[in-house]
Amino acid sequence: MDFFDKDFGVIADAVRLHAQAEPARPALVCGDERLDYAGLDALMDRIAAGLQRDGLKPGDAIALCATMSMPYAAVFLGALRAGVVVAPLAPGSTAASLAGMLKDAEARLFFIDAGVAAGLAPPDDDAPPRIALDDSVAGRALADWLAPIGARPRPVTPGPLWPFNIIYSSGTTGEPKGIVQGHGMRWAHVRRGASYGYGPRAVALLSTPLYSNTTLTVFFPAIAWGGCVVLMPKFDVLGYLGLAQLHRVTHTMLVPVQYQRLMAHPRFGEFDLSSYRFKFSTSAPFGAALKADVLQRWPGGLVEFYGMTEGGGTCILEAHEHPDKLHTVGRPAPGHDIRLIDEAGREVAAGEAGEVVGHSPGMMIGYHHQPQKTREAEWYDTAGKRFIRTGDVGRFDEQGFLTLFDRKKDLVISGGFNIYPSDLEAVLKQHPAVADAAVVGVPSEQWGETPVAFVVIAAGAAIDAAGLLPWANAQLGKTQRLQDLRFIDELPRSAIGKVLKRELRQLYLAQR
Repeated sequence: MDFFDKDFGVIADAVRLHAQAEPARPALVCGDERLDYAGLDALMDRIAAGLQRDGLKPGDAIALCATMSMPYAAVFLGALRAGVVVAPLAPGSTAASLAGMLKDAEARLFFIDAGVAAGLAPPDDDAPPRIALDDSVAGRALADWLAPIGARPRPVTPGPLWPFNIIYSSGTTGEPKGIVQGHGMRWAHVRRGASYGYGPRAVALLSTPLYSNTTLTVFFPAIAWGGCVVLMPKFDVLGYLGLAQLHRVTHTMLVPVQYQRLMAHPRFGEFDLSSYRFKFSTSAPFGAALKADVLQRWPGGLVEFYGMTEGGGTCILEAHEHPDKLHTVGRPAPGHDIRLIDEAGREVAAGEAGEVVGHSPGMMIGYHHQPQKTREAEWYDTAGKRFIRTGDVGRFDEQGFLTLFDRKKDLVISGGFNIYPSDLEAVLKQHPAVADAAVVGVPSEQWGETPVAFVVIAAGAAIDAAGLLPWANAQLGKTQRLQDLRFIDELPRSAIGKVLKRELRQLYLAQR
């Protein structure tokens, strides 16, 4: 389709084209609800017209905070048709954090559901009006707020630098920052979809939340290319596998912990997954052994994306094409410039490790209302080219594949030696009694910092910390040895599977 050959296009316009070409083609499925492209296009018009009726102009913002649903997806898309910026917020945020993000985004309207409203105080005079996506008492019912059936908004033509959405960082390392992504950045994701078989016959199953950039990198390409998106508001293994088989799913985005749970389930092999073309993953470390298991037992290609919500460079590992590189996150995507720099901001020599920085056609405009934070996230080469700093430490091999060692902030500096927690975690996970593990650095009077481990024991395993700690230290180098080891029922994770190491560090210090 010529529409996708352009350097820039508008996703909301793509929905209109599909509605005109095949109006009855399914666009969204959630449980027993179905919405075809004609219905989605008409609903987007009513949403965009409602926003314009309420005085919202292009560049104004709304906030969304609710469980994944069809109204949630439709409001996101309808806002884009009006040129309105969407700030999707995590329902698990505290009331104080939500209030801060609403203020930062300058949201004019707040779309929520009953679950979110239950944790909030009644709105004050300065708070944006609330619209209830589930037509509950959380706010004005969406059905009543919508513009009348048949309403058409005034035409809006976004440019590539117009803000598309504000994605707030998880806050796992401090206060959330609003990452402003432009329409051009999202269109770059759509165009990349041509390589992965998106199209009118694609069916994408999404079980990670729509406030996460992880999910949106598949949601928007699937919709823009005219596919069907199956929404799964709450992930569980058998529910996911049942939906995959029922809908003949072709594409999915899963985080590594979801792959781990799926592959470990004793009934995994009972389901017909032969329809899959591509499975994607991002957001957290994806172990080589787990990738190999997915390749062996799950049909279709496996693609790992390495990058940041802020944009910059992306590395792509097409694991089915490079089974000997599963320990890496792949090579830079076409048109992406990935480099490594040292502490002084100088590029490192070939074969040396350094902080990963990246430049690409899809980069954030900046952190909302935080110019200083934006500057701190940027690095410029000697020619003045702008890069985004990742905070990750890695090394390129001779074939140009990038191996990551760890987050720079998670690096433990003990007695002057650099210790990468991922190396210690890999050793712990080799023990048959260990189901999961995370290592963090804690203050030490003797060494400055020292590593401690949190371990989840495999079901049925019988071992205590007094036995596991010396075993692990016997496998580690002298400077890497763990100071302490604690058992934990489950590692704390964000909604997209990232281990919340700050929480583990705080837990250890509180216990000590």
